[in-house]
Amino acid sequence: MSATELNSPLPTHPQPNPTASRLSRRGLLGLGGVTVVAASSVAWTSTAAAKPLQADPFTLGVASGEPAADGVVLWTRLAIQPTALDGLGGMPSRPVEVEWEVALDPGFRRIAQRGRIDAKPERAHSVHVELRGLRPSSEYWYRFRAERYVSMIGRTKTAPAPGHQNKEMTFAFVSCQNLPAGYFNAYEHLAAEQLDLVAHLGDYIYEGVGASQLPGRSHLPAAEIFSLADYRVRHAQYKTDPYLQAAHASAPWVAVPDDHEVENNYAGAISQIDTEPDQDPAVFLARRAAAYQAYWEHLPFRRSSMPKGPDMQLYRRLPYGTLIDFDLIDTRQYRADQVEPCPGDCPARWDPTRTILGDRQEDWLIGALSKTRATWKIIGNQSVTFDADGTTGEGVSYSTDNWMGYAGARQRLYERIADRGVKNFVVITGDAHRSAAANLKLDFRDQSSYTVGTEFLGTSISSGGNGTDLDNRARIWMAENPHVKFGNVQRGYQRVRVRRDALTVDYRVVPHVTTEGAPISTRVSLSVEAGRGGVADIEDGKPIS
Repeated sequence: MSATELNSPLPTHPQPNPTASRLSRRGLLGLGGVTVVAASSVAWTSTAAAKPLQADPFTLGVASGEPAADGVVLWTRLAIQPTALDGLGGMPSRPVEVEWEVALDPGFRRIAQRGRIDAKPERAHSVHVELRGLRPSSEYWYRFRAERYVSMIGRTKTAPAPGHQNKEMTFAFVSCQNLPAGYFNAYEHLAAEQLDLVAHLGDYIYEGVGASQLPGRSHLPAAEIFSLADYRVRHAQYKTDPYLQAAHASAPWVAVPDDHEVENNYAGAISQIDTEPDQDPAVFLARRAAAYQAYWEHLPFRRSSMPKGPDMQLYRRLPYGTLIDFDLIDTRQYRADQVEPCPGDCPARWDPTRTILGDRQEDWLIGALSKTRATWKIIGNQSVTFDADGTTGEGVSYSTDNWMGYAGARQRLYERIADRGVKNFVVITGDAHRSAAANLKLDFRDQSSYTVGTEFLGTSISSGGNGTDLDNRARIWMAENPHVKFGNVQRGYQRVRVRRDALTVDYRVVPHVTTEGAPISTRVSLSVEAGRGGVADIEDGKPIS
């Protein structure tokens, strides 16, 4: 096959954004980790197979992630029948050689690296190529081939070199994409942004039954999922969404799971809803192992995050020159069990022996924050950290499934951050299916107390349905909690523009998700100035100057 033939447009899933013409072209590209061959020494060649693939195996798209200064991870998974209920994607029970190619231009005229890797059945024919030797702060395009089939093209970007005095960066954070709840309309617009990075903060899939009134969006299998085959089918079903595919192909991603990737509201090794009181905990851990394996198989993780049974290394740091350090944390795998909701300010939530991060992860996080010289310290976090009293007038009430239920552990973390003089501390958060911005007070009961940092809570992609500008909870949060400066309950994503002197979050919203396709608008833009903790007050939905 000639280079001209490989670079010619080929049919693929419809691309939902104006910049995706180059993404919708099919070609070769790859996830590295095996043999990398100099561009001048190898051309694409046919690969022989005992029984050739009978249909296009690139039905789940492509992705890149975990950007470093010298490389990224490239991902794809081969699946001819993506939702085949055995979880094997209609693939043969043999390894399939996948060729990959990385270029400095979307036309693949300047090849940076080529190589081959086996997609193995024991990993659901997924491939994770860990590239090295790329240029810092550089755009690349990539593609794959398996036998006579070629993938769509993806765009990626490496991180700045260590110590580089980079001046700006733009990324987005997202969460909670529930397939039965609506179309992933926000991803159409995110894909057009051509961002430096996308951070997914949890609930990439939902494990429940999930029947839907929307055509073709009821969950498969049509039941709650428990086995490895079940989780593979559910992930594959989500991955067939064209807007999600376009978003993955547009920029490198990083991801951390919340609860629905495994089971709603689980805590460590404790199941919340599916185990009998006398059930062996090993039953839930087997489910967690299956869920983590399928999660790893369907996202561009490094080998260092490959699960070992029910355990998966998820907390990690991504440095972006001297501008940003991203610390991604895991608030599910090591947490103590949730306390039961109770009226008022439950004393149990202040118990300092209860943890949400675990001792080792908390020490790692504090150490990382203490040593960094980056201007901005951004934490990728799964659930709300700020206190949000949900009762109007006299009395208080707090959620117990998020950091509010671990107030003692949160207080210890905030005090350690304050004691070490950590500045420009920003938390980005998912889970709540709503947007909010809050100042993180050392004592939320005393608004004059030190502001440790700022939290930007981001809305869902589709969970919760169409949403609205404000609901009763958003009004209560802002009325009862002076540190909460903004609220909104529309669907969308958050675009973050970072400079040395300020960090600005654009809350990008769509008017609906129950019909396909929707315009995008910026509901509000909120800024934090470097050296000044906290976000400005909001009036009529706009910052007060």
